Amino acid sequence: MINKLAEKIKQTGAPVVVGLDPMLSFVPEQVQQKAFSEFGETLGGAAEAIWQFNKEIVDHVADLIPAVKPQIAMYEQFGVAGLAAYEKTVSYCQSKGLLVIGDIKRGDIGSTSSAYAVGHLGRVQVGSRTYTPFHEDFATINPYMGLDSVKPFMDVCREEKKGLFVLVKTSNPSSGDFQDRMVEGRPLYELVGEKVAQWGSELMGDDYSYVGAVVGATYPEMGRTLRQIMPRSFILVPGYGAQGGRGKDLVDFFNEDGLGAIVNSSRGIIAAYRQEAYASFGAEHFGEASRQAVIDMIKDISGALEAAKA
Repeated sequence: MINKLAEKIKQTGAPVVVGLDPMLSFVPEQVQQKAFSEFGETLGGAAEAIWQFNKEIVDHVADLIPAVKPQIAMYEQFGVAGLAAYEKTVSYCQSKGLLVIGDIKRGDIGSTSSAYAVGHLGRVQVGSRTYTPFHEDFATINPYMGLDSVKPFMDVCREEKKGLFVLVKTSNPSSGDFQDRMVEGRPLYELVGEKVAQWGSELMGDDYSYVGAVVGATYPEMGRTLRQIMPRSFILVPGYGAQGGRGKDLVDFFNEDGLGAIVNSSRGIIAAYRQEAYASFGAEHFGEASRQAVIDMIKDISGALEAAKA
């Protein structure tokens, strides 16, 4: 799957992933009311609203980008109905030719980790039949418990040719509480990066590993260091836009081939219609606003990469 991601980035010229993280407050009133008129002000109604919201955005951006990244918590908050909307979103995005990064951030051990891996990336056996429950193409995982939590995912990825993004240096302000702690004279995130590179060497695609890393756009200097530590790992870069990251900050996350990183924007895209820059679209044309925000993001990142080459 990592080969397919690299190829789709080349085809689209867009190292961009849209985060489908739909808080109900992001969903325009007319979409909510339509869902509530059918399902009531229920968990099912909320799930229907976010599904319809996602669908409209995907329909407007699918031809521009290689991938999407739904954050499962935004769906889990609506219970079983929300999880059904999550799976429906995954299926619809894949039907539109998009790769799906399941932002699930799982990190447990033993049979529990295996169950997470099978449920999201693999196949579960039910009697004489097998099923692919959530069937994402990639998943984010937390390596805090070490190899015991990562290996079950690696085993499934090896079998299914799917991929991982391991949390290394996250974009949130308090990430340094643990990730920046010095261990034998080096920050912990560097040691985790070395582990990602080691694990990835066992699961290689053509040019890049199935085992990638999450490194926030808000820490470009650390990104530069981690790019050197993990030269064959794709880096998923959150923190663009709403969290302050810009194209010029991201150049060093990429390799000289122009690949090696994919940049995420969530509310900066899906809630673009609420921003001053896109307010002229109005809530009734929120999909068009998202499309323009994606075009502007691609231009920003591509321009920065071109300027760096000059």
